[in-house]
Amino acid sequence: MLRFGLFLLWAFLGFCMLVLVTLPISLETQFITGMVVLIAMMILKLLGSEGNLRLIALAFGTAVVLRYAYWRTTSTLPPFNQLENFIPGFLLYLAEMYSVMMLALSLFVVSRPLPPRPSRRNANKRFPTVDVFIPTYNEDADLLANTMAAAKQMEYPADKLTVWLLDDGGTVQKRNSEKIIDANAAEQRFRDLQKLAADLDVRYLTRERNEHAKAGNMNNALDQSEGELIVIFDADHAPARDFLLETVSYFDDDPKLFLVQTPHFFLNPDPVERNLRTFEKMPSENEMFYGIIQRGLDKWDASFFCGSAAVLRRTALAETNGFSGVSITEDCETAVELHSRGWSSLYIDRPLIAGLQPATFASFIGQRSRWAQGMMQILRFRFPPLKRGLSLPQRLCYMSSTLFWLFPFPRAIFLVAPLCYLFFDLQIFTASGGEFMAYTLSYMLVNLMMQNYLYGAFRWPWISELYEYVQTVHLLPAVISVILNPRKPTFKVTAKDESIARSRLSEIAAPFFVIFFVLIIAVFVTIYRVYTEPFKADVTLVVGGWNLLNLIMAGCALGVVSERGEKAATRRVAVSRRCDFKLGDTWLQGTIENVSVNGARVNLIGAIPEGITIDDRAELRFKTHSDGNQGVLPVEIRNVERGGQNVVIGCRYHPEGAAHHKLVADLIFANSAQWTQFQLSRRGNPGLLRGTFWFLRLALYQTYRGLVYLGRAARDRGSDKSASMAESHL
Repeated sequence: MLRFGLFLLWAFLGFCMLVLVTLPISLETQFITGMVVLIAMMILKLLGSEGNLRLIALAFGTAVVLRYAYWRTTSTLPPFNQLENFIPGFLLYLAEMYSVMMLALSLFVVSRPLPPRPSRRNANKRFPTVDVFIPTYNEDADLLANTMAAAKQMEYPADKLTVWLLDDGGTVQKRNSEKIIDANAAEQRFRDLQKLAADLDVRYLTRERNEHAKAGNMNNALDQSEGELIVIFDADHAPARDFLLETVSYFDDDPKLFLVQTPHFFLNPDPVERNLRTFEKMPSENEMFYGIIQRGLDKWDASFFCGSAAVLRRTALAETNGFSGVSITEDCETAVELHSRGWSSLYIDRPLIAGLQPATFASFIGQRSRWAQGMMQILRFRFPPLKRGLSLPQRLCYMSSTLFWLFPFPRAIFLVAPLCYLFFDLQIFTASGGEFMAYTLSYMLVNLMMQNYLYGAFRWPWISELYEYVQTVHLLPAVISVILNPRKPTFKVTAKDESIARSRLSEIAAPFFVIFFVLIIAVFVTIYRVYTEPFKADVTLVVGGWNLLNLIMAGCALGVVSERGEKAATRRVAVSRRCDFKLGDTWLQGTIENVSVNGARVNLIGAIPEGITIDDRAELRFKTHSDGNQGVLPVEIRNVERGGQNVVIGCRYHPEGAAHHKLVADLIFANSAQWTQFQLSRRGNPGLLRGTFWFLRLALYQTYRGLVYLGRAARDRGSDKSASMAESHL
């Protein structure tokens, strides 16, 4: 009875909102109403952005969005008989309605996400057998050694844990390749990884042929292993010691649980963060997904497998004959299929692994293209909205996750739309300047405020728009390609552990500069049209402002594609561990201040021996987390800083065997608390106003930096051409 009463109340309130949304009012009233709602949302946010106040504020914002959608649908479309205006106008309308739909799905998913689950470290009632799969294709042996060593040192009964290295780079097919160089390289890899795995007490496994990419590789391992639970780590995803203790016990609570997923935490910045220098002070892009969206999906039993840092139940995978391989995103596809069969999933919002993400912009786009194409394949072949067995909330959640990757279409339309008016005088949006201000401006501001409510501490204002813009240019043809030919895309391994020796423009930067200069021309066209057509100045200024906003975004993107030179592939993470450091025959006491995948910074007490130089060998001794014993790790001195009685030494690890790789893993990956601390140090909501001013300053500087890089590239190309011509004359 109570539930029925709540339904009637909800229906009545919904009806009242529809009446208000469709109520005819003047432009002045519409504008004032929009501003009042915006101010009310700001006040509510100051009072508290959680609980019922959050829902009330989002309800106010939803009313303004619906009001705009109603006005946009009934009053602004060009006449159908004017096809030159109607076609681009209707495409713009569809782009806006897509944005409204995605906002609605976001509200459903994350308006009130589940709070982070408490630690389950000591909740294990039993210890089921676990097989750890580390799929690899072309990754470096040292990278694999760190991951394998970290996996072997997880806290878990040794007789219940088996670690497998699944090598798709040393298959029989590759070792027998007709290309002798490739065959020799595969044979050498096969022997080296076999020995490395044996030294680390890891099972090495390869197969006859490279079929069905990563999914096929893992399915082959399923056939060879017997563990009750399967843990997946990407080759560059090294776990903390408590990974299994925090995840395994959930499977005893729910016999229909097929997945426990944990976040992907990255030691290095992505190209946007690296080139804009925001990695240490602003939450990473992936934190919005893993910090908010996955918790929202988890509320509706729709958190999905993300390919790594996850535990899965073998009996559930047996129902689907292993990992699904129809799409190139086998992780989400497998989750869709298992959810539809009545299995459930669970998400833990705590980083328990540390990995690497693409460092160059080209690799970043390659990775996102694979994700976008894979999600389009899932939409085409599995079609979650009508997938039998999924609950209605799960259908909506998977719609949100898959339809998101259509964003290149509306982003491209929003970029081109103002140019249609400024360059060709097309009337694709039939409204006056006053109507733009009353409806569109209030809608945009309220929309930004709603985004700030939903993702404030995890995503600063305008950053999502920047990420989508820099991806749109290259993802648009990739998405179109998979829509036209869904079976065409093939799985491509994302390059990891990259470094950029010197500053340069990305090899795929050219379209961004072309777009930027076209938008610059549009600014001058705006000025010209205001001067020559004063009777249309209100509309021209509004469209010109829209173009200016696009220009600011395009200018900031120039900094994204201007790759900063940076030799180190990963950033250092602050730690504090006592150690001893051996220089020559002298042991000095000190503290390890920070670490990375490749090296450490050590603060020593006392004077170092004379004659110590760069590239000298040394030894770093410290107590391990795994057994509490002292371990000695060979290192190479890279720099020395003298100050007062202390000496700070930067050193590079120089592992010479399996025991040393275990020490490297213990030093970097053992303590999961350090990843949580680092994430929390970056989180904070600057607010809509302050965040906007920050982004404007960032965009102006990055525009300047991008143009400087373009000038350098043109100068270098001119010098190379002159040298080539001089050489040809000789």
